[in-house]
Amino acid sequence: MTLKKLVKQAGALGVACSMALTALAVQAETIKVGVLHSLSGTMAISETTLKDTMLMLIEEQNKKGGLLGKQLEPVVVDPASNWPLFAERTRELLEQHKVDAIFGCWTSVSRKSVLPVVEELNGILFYPVQYEGEESSRNIFYTGAAPNQQAIPAVDYLKDELGIERWVLAGTDYVYPRTTNRILEAYLKANGVAESDIMINYTPFGHSDWQNIVADIKRFGSAGKKTAVVSTINGDANVPFYRELGNQGVSAEDIPVVAFSVGEEELSGIDTAPLVGHMAAWNYFMSEETPENEAFIKTWHEFIGNTERVTNDPMEAHYIGFNMWVKAVEKAGTTDTDAVIDAMVGVQVPNLTGGVSTMLANHHITKPVLIGEIQDDGQFLTVSRTEDLVPGDAWSKYLEGSKDLIADWTAPINCGNYNTQTNTCLGTSTQ
Repeated sequence: MTLKKLVKQAGALGVACSMALTALAVQAETIKVGVLHSLSGTMAISETTLKDTMLMLIEEQNKKGGLLGKQLEPVVVDPASNWPLFAERTRELLEQHKVDAIFGCWTSVSRKSVLPVVEELNGILFYPVQYEGEESSRNIFYTGAAPNQQAIPAVDYLKDELGIERWVLAGTDYVYPRTTNRILEAYLKANGVAESDIMINYTPFGHSDWQNIVADIKRFGSAGKKTAVVSTINGDANVPFYRELGNQGVSAEDIPVVAFSVGEEELSGIDTAPLVGHMAAWNYFMSEETPENEAFIKTWHEFIGNTERVTNDPMEAHYIGFNMWVKAVEKAGTTDTDAVIDAMVGVQVPNLTGGVSTMLANHHITKPVLIGEIQDDGQFLTVSRTEDLVPGDAWSKYLEGSKDLIADWTAPINCGNYNTQTNTCLGTSTQ
């Protein structure tokens, strides 16, 4: 090979290396944010909107100049309502894409699939949906409701305000409904409810044939005692469930339903006329009239290009969690995981209902609790709200094995399940 050719090849190699280094430099100039929501499968009805919410929040932050002088770059993956795939996609986000935080999951089974991965790889997950409690991980921030911020207040409202005496606990067959219903069953029995006045029923994800179950609920409610359904049914199974309630003439006056997983998004796909008066317990409703909520809805409609699109509670939880993460990164001056985790505790941001939410040492937040009745336009009329924001409890005081536990990720405890009777850490983040 001639010297001329060697020089030419060396020059080409130099250009290639320069381009590669430039690409790496550009890559380093963005902060990557993982978006881990099902865009297909049974949970897509609920989770696709949360993906869009995250893209909107990232876009709005970039308009403000980004974070730490860098633009935010979303990395969207689809775990397809497949629980083991959530773990695989999480590993992909952390190991391959090097994201600095992940916002995602809906079901508890998906979160529990992700938990060991984010702990192993020291990532950060913001989880935006109500859940069963009984967990606190150093690497997870729970911005949805714990049972004491949704399930317990809902039962209190039904019991104290509506005089409910018989209880149907109906849920999808996985960890969130089963654990929540264990807590509610213990709570009801502690308040004098007989076991014979509690009916518990579970159905698989995507269940569509509700005729016999609704008929059973009607029979259970015909014993002369005021009866209510407490629903932890998730995903697209809600559509045929509510449709069958209407088909069989189950009105809110006869047997009211209060749901923990049905919001404006789920109601937008069905005829809500027969459901007027049935309820949901959340920490946010689109119908809340505050300047913060009006601005959020306006931004959402502009981003999505459709003024008919609704907002809901998990969207607000992502709004709160994302803004808390931004504040913590600014406070820490870095996206380093350990520094951000330490900076998160005590961070405060406005919620959309007029209050200010705080990140607690147990990695849960303070939230208002709202009970709303379904209206014929698919919105909710708030009929009850807590006077103050309620701090989220990681562990339930109504369950044996949990009532003596607390979570505190600050020194000197720094533990997710600290036994206050023995003053010892049990060593894992979950029971």
